[in-house]
Amino acid sequence: MELSWEDFEKTEMRVGTIIQAEDFPEARKPAYQLTIDFGPEIGIRKSSAQITKRYRKEDLINRQIVAVVNFPKKQIGKFMSECLVLGAVGAEGDVILLSPDFKIENGLRIA
Repeated sequence: MELSWEDFEKTEMRVGTIIQAEDFPEARKPAYQLTIDFGPEIGIRKSSAQITKRYRKEDLINRQIVAVVNFPKKQIGKFMSECLVLGAVGAEGDVILLSPDFKIENGLRIA
């Protein structure tokens, strides 16, 4: 199915910096609870991410990522996920985060 340009423009992908990463033992699959700073316009958002195969919590702090910020919130157990962190999924289900090559301003939109 092809998307129209207008459909694509509705997806709001933004750059954010992970400021906190915690274990998420209640998740069905191994995951972290992330707190991400998207700058003054969007603010702080939380997300659950199944990225434990490739990333340690301490390595995620201050890492910039790309996330969709205009999906509806999603309840995951007792945790409310407020954005979708984007990554490429490997053959074994391991996720490789999408991130900018250079440190840039939080909140910048991906075009």
